[in-house]
Amino acid sequence: MEANPRWWVLLTALAPVAWGANYWVTHAHLPADRPLWGAALRALPAGLLLLALARRRPHGAWWWRSALLGLLNTAAFFVLLYLASQLLPTSAAATVMAASPLAMLLTAWALAGQRPRRAHLAGSVVGLAGVALALAGPGEGIGWAGLAASAAAMLVSSVGYVLAARWREGADPLAATAWQLTAGALVLLPLAAAVEGAPPPADAPTLLAFGYSTVVATALAFTCWFAGLRHLPAGTVGLLGLLNPLTGVLLGAALDGDPFGVRQGAGLALVAAGILLGRPRARAAGPEPAPAAGPDPAEGRDGCGSRGLDLKST
Repeated sequence: MEANPRWWVLLTALAPVAWGANYWVTHAHLPADRPLWGAALRALPAGLLLLALARRRPHGAWWWRSALLGLLNTAAFFVLLYLASQLLPTSAAATVMAASPLAMLLTAWALAGQRPRRAHLAGSVVGLAGVALALAGPGEGIGWAGLAASAAAMLVSSVGYVLAARWREGADPLAATAWQLTAGALVLLPLAAAVEGAPPPADAPTLLAFGYSTVVATALAFTCWFAGLRHLPAGTVGLLGLLNPLTGVLLGAALDGDPFGVRQGAGLALVAAGILLGRPRARAAGPEPAPAAGPDPAEGRDGCGSRGLDLKST
């Protein structure tokens, strides 16, 4: 018997909430000087867990595709996201990454020729204005290095999204995500050992934090997300992705004392408005046009494209 749609909404909502909380977990409890190890220890156990669930190996072109997507969507993205979470206050890191669905629109336009509609461009402007408003002012703890890491994370993940969207045929989303996580981790492990030495020493709180990051915020979150994608409309899943920055901002304000006032609230409202402008509109009944090179980037997420295979939501 098919589950009640409300249960699928609640299950899917666990993913963006887990991703939003991971900003705080990384900022407060993981070692600030080990971004390579931090990314590797997040990706490898999660990749192996999802491989056990998917029980499929790459085949044909998916061997090199998984390696390239793993480099972009796992290795580079997880390292940059780790750096951003460490260098920025939790609320600031979450606010900046809230603009990632808007960045994907422009990247898909530049790289894949997927010209956005006027509403999409308007949403990009409104959303970026919201990020600027939320980060304006004194901004204690907001430095250029953290902002640069966030911007770079959005760039590499947006490129990875475009590629994954074009290559979605021939692979189950859960299996493809497992391949990317594992491939990215295999790139990170020798690099982390060469650059940062031995793995970081871990006390009980650090082990719990790594466990949350890899099991809850990666393996479990992506499993819940993909379950939602199979049972809910794309627009519903995209709106649930707004829980990602909201969770990060609220946790930063509640647990770290990050400022949250009228300006921050108005900025987040503009981000939400920009993303809503980019939602796909309902089409009139009739024959569907032939699909373009990839799905509409407006169906993007938390980071996770509602029909793609990317890992940007985390």
